[in-house]
Amino acid sequence: MSAGAAVSVRGVRRTFGSGRNAVHAVSDVSFDVAPGELVALVGRSGSGKTTMLNLVGGLDRPDAGSITVGDVEVTGLDEAGLVRLRRDTVAFVFQTFGLIPVLTAAENVGVPLRLRGLPVADRQRRVQLLLQLVGLADHVAQRPTELSGGQQQRVAIARALAASPRLLIADEPTGQLDVETGLAVMALIRAVVEAEGMTAIVSTHDPVMIALADRAVRLVDGRLVDA
Repeated sequence: MSAGAAVSVRGVRRTFGSGRNAVHAVSDVSFDVAPGELVALVGRSGSGKTTMLNLVGGLDRPDAGSITVGDVEVTGLDEAGLVRLRRDTVAFVFQTFGLIPVLTAAENVGVPLRLRGLPVADRQRRVQLLLQLVGLADHVAQRPTELSGGQQQRVAIARALAASPRLLIADEPTGQLDVETGLAVMALIRAVVEAEGMTAIVSTHDPVMIALADRAVRLVDGRLVDA
């Protein structure tokens, strides 16, 4: 691992299936992400971006290689350790938003804080701050079905930030949004990463989005071609 790296990926491989049906989703990938850096993980659909993000975030395990987040070797964690990693260190934003339909925007954002047992008053202050940060202070009581796609993704971003993660992983966060809304959401991610002092890896195949990242890591057929 490079000294001071927030994320270090070394020689990672992940294959699905076997024999003639084997799909080499990620093949011998190595890269580092510096603290506070926003890295775009770039590639066409099927290039291995989602697999790579799932491996870094502890949602999947590699067949070979090592992944370190901060001072924690993710590939060496047991199931309980992976749960702690995803609860305390890493947060995810997905293309499909993943909000709980029956909860309001504020309640959705507060879910991670409930899981951590934060006192009600502290939880309410944090939720209010985050909804202001993502520009939804006037939508706290609305449920997902009452919000636009862009607004739902903003709620999802606020929820991801709730527990003050050190690493934000976003998988095609603008994939279901129109170009203008997508750019606004990507700019928001850029802003909140700086405001919260986080590191972020965001997958995208949209070249317009890459301009807002500090650096691009490019995958082609599971292999790193540019970092």
